[in-house]
Amino acid sequence: MGTPERLQLTSDIVLGAASNGISEIVKLCLKQYPELMWDIKFTNKLIEEVVRGRHVELFRLLNAHDTIPNLRYDTQRNRDLMEAVVGWSTGYAPADVSGSAFLMQRELQWFEADESDPSSESLKWNPTNERRGKTYWEVFVEQRKGLLKEAGQWMKDTSSSCSFVAILITTVAFAAAFTVPGGNDNNTGLPIFLKKNSFMVFMIADALALFSSITATLMFLAILIMRYAPNDFLRSLPRKMILGLTFLFLSLAFMLVAFGSALMIVLSERWKWIYIPITLLAAIPIVLFAILQLPLYVEMVESTYCPRLYRPMKIWK
Repeated sequence: MGTPERLQLTSDIVLGAASNGISEIVKLCLKQYPELMWDIKFTNKLIEEVVRGRHVELFRLLNAHDTIPNLRYDTQRNRDLMEAVVGWSTGYAPADVSGSAFLMQRELQWFEADESDPSSESLKWNPTNERRGKTYWEVFVEQRKGLLKEAGQWMKDTSSSCSFVAILITTVAFAAAFTVPGGNDNNTGLPIFLKKNSFMVFMIADALALFSSITATLMFLAILIMRYAPNDFLRSLPRKMILGLTFLFLSLAFMLVAFGSALMIVLSERWKWIYIPITLLAAIPIVLFAILQLPLYVEMVESTYCPRLYRPMKIWK
């Protein structure tokens, strides 16, 4: 327990650090003086600073104190928080969010952050304190019209480009199924290399590439025809984009396997060792994807299915 003077000084330090997003100082001070979280005035100011600055790590830190009564079911506190959430700065661009669509998703996650509180759900549809006649949700959407437009355009452009690639893979995979390596026997009509293991690998990979690319195309088309309502950017659109990209990446991988198998069928009779360079060359696109695209893809999946904003971070660990 600290003296009142020391607690006041510490609270000022914590509030200053919170406004600047310095989670290390806040975590250290709350660990040394946990009694600060029982001060209603202090906790309200602290949470407002965290929400207004969109500091995810600090919000996770405060969520660890969710069982403290001072932080729950306070109507005035919820109103102050909602005022902080609906506020918007056009220059806001967090480093851990890629693209305007996922920035809109993050903003919606902030708006939904207090959903576990029974009083906050109805509060979202109440008139604001400063804007008579408009609910918090209406003000939230109105202030983010520009971001909503950019997010919708980003989704459309990305879906259009990816659907073009998926349709191209579908065309190639469909054609490859009827123009098999080595051709067909003139008498039976069966493929000449039908009994080769590499031929079976080719056919299975080609079929999987076809089905995956068709599925990806359908997902991207579903994105293009959506109405792009604000709530769609929270779960519906990101999930469709993730599924579309997943099947697109799978179709690319299966197409590489099919192409490599076709080369082995044609060249293995002359060069027994040909599978080694083919495997190495096929690994190059996979490595490039892991370096260039996988971090962004993982970030998209985490932001949609397991957002850090909703995961409390314990102080004592």
